[in-house]
Amino acid sequence: MAPVELDSFRMEPDQSSGDSKQARGARLRLPLKITSISWWDLTHTLGPILLLSVAAIWLTVHFVRPAPPHTITISSGPPGSSFALLAQRYRAILARNGITLHVVPSEGSLQNLERMKAHHSHVDIALVQAGAEGPGEAPGAGGRGNLVSLGSMFYQPLAIFYRARKPMIRLSQLWGERIAIGKPGSGTRTLALALLAANDVTPTAPTRFLDEEGIAARNALLTGQADAAFLTGDSTPPAIIGAMLHARGVRLFDFTQADAYVRRFPYLHRIEIPAGAFDLGEDLPPHRITLIAPDVELIAHSDLHPALVDLLIEAAQEVQGGANVLHAAHVFPNSATYGYPLDAEAARYYKSGDKSFTYQYLPFWVASLVDRILVVLVPAIVVLVPGLRYLPQLYGWRVNSRIHRRYGELMALERESLAPLSPERRTELLERLSEIERAAILRKIPGSHAEQLYLLREHIGFVRQNLARSQAGSPAPSA
Repeated sequence: MAPVELDSFRMEPDQSSGDSKQARGARLRLPLKITSISWWDLTHTLGPILLLSVAAIWLTVHFVRPAPPHTITISSGPPGSSFALLAQRYRAILARNGITLHVVPSEGSLQNLERMKAHHSHVDIALVQAGAEGPGEAPGAGGRGNLVSLGSMFYQPLAIFYRARKPMIRLSQLWGERIAIGKPGSGTRTLALALLAANDVTPTAPTRFLDEEGIAARNALLTGQADAAFLTGDSTPPAIIGAMLHARGVRLFDFTQADAYVRRFPYLHRIEIPAGAFDLGEDLPPHRITLIAPDVELIAHSDLHPALVDLLIEAAQEVQGGANVLHAAHVFPNSATYGYPLDAEAARYYKSGDKSFTYQYLPFWVASLVDRILVVLVPAIVVLVPGLRYLPQLYGWRVNSRIHRRYGELMALERESLAPLSPERRTELLERLSEIERAAILRKIPGSHAEQLYLLREHIGFVRQNLARSQAGSPAPSA
C-alpha cells in the first residue's frame, strides 16, 4: 500500500500568545506514511529467527555424519584361513544392503592391526585377535587413539599339536624342541611367543622357533622337521587343523593349567571340548580336553559411520550367533573388549539389541536418507515454529516501541515545560515538539498501528496547547 499524504497539522498558537510571530506563519505539511506492513520491522523481527534456525541446522549437520559410504575395506587374513573365510561371508551379507566390502588378505592379526594404525590407512575395519599387540606394549601405543572395537566376534582357539610318546601337561616341556609358531605378522605367533615366554621357553639353543604355519607347519610336523606346531584360524585353514586331529602319532595339547593362563592373560578363555566333539565316529578327541582361546575383535576407525556399525554387527550375528562346539547360541557377538574402547554406536546396539528406528523398517539407503532429512528438519522445527508462533507479537512490539519512544520524549518535554520559561526557551520546546511529531510522521507505520499514531499526535497537540496557554497566563487544561 503506497504512503498516503495528509495535511499533518497546522501550527497556529492561540492569538493571545506573545510569541505568535514565530508560530503564526509556521504551517507544516508532511506526508504521513501509512503502509499495509512495515517491511523494515518485519525483516528485523523475522531475521533473527531465520538466522537462529540456520545456525541450528548448520550445527546439527556439522556434528552429524554424512551418508554412509558405499564401499569399505577389511583386512582379513591369509587365503583360506578362518579370518579370510569370515570376511567373505561378511561381504555377501553387506552386499544385500548395497555395501561393497573389499577384502584385503594379510599375514594375520598383527598385520591387520598395523594396517589400522598406519597413517592414511585405506583399511576401514579388521579382524584382530585379542592380545595381538604383544606382551608389554603400552595401551595407546602406535597410534591406537583413533581405533575402536565393535565387540568380540568369536573365540579363536589355540591348537598345539606335538609328537611325543607321553602326553605333555606343561608348555615348559617344549624346551629344546623345534616349534612352529607361525609367520611374523600373525596373531598365532604373537600368542605363541607370549605363552612360551611365560614358561621360560625362548629361542635359544637347543630350542628353535620355526616360521612355518598352516600346511607348511603340518608337513613339518608330519615329516619330523618340527616337534610341535601352534595353529589357530588366524593363519591356518580349518581343514588343516581338522586333518591334524586325524594324523597318527600327533597329539593335541591339553591345557590342564588353563585357569592359570586365563588369570595371567585376561584376553584368554577356558574352553572345554567333550570327547568325540570333533569326530564322533573316531571319537576325537578320545577324552575331554581343555583348550584356551582369545577373543577376536572387529576393530574399526572411530569415524566409521554408525549405520555401517549396525550392519557389521548384524552380519556378525548372522555368521557367529549360532551354537557350535566352542560356545552356545547367542554368545557372539558381544560387547567384551580388550584394550580398545567400545564404539558408542556399537554400545547402543548391544544395549538395545536392535538398529535405530528408521533402519528397522526401511531399506538401508532409504533409512539413511530419512535420517539426514530429519537432522535438518528437527532443529528447524524446534527453533522456527515457536519463532513464527510469536512473530506477530514480536512484530507488534517492535512497531509499538517506536511510538512509545516518542511518548518518552514527549513526557520529558512536558516536564521541562512546567518550570518558568523564557520566550526563547518556549520557542525551543515548540521546535523540539515539532521534531517529535515530524519523526513520528516520517517513519513508515503499518495501517494496523495508525490509530496509535493519531493518538500520539493528539497528545502532541495537547502539549503544544499547554505551552501556548502557559505563556498567556491562562490555566492549563486538565488531561
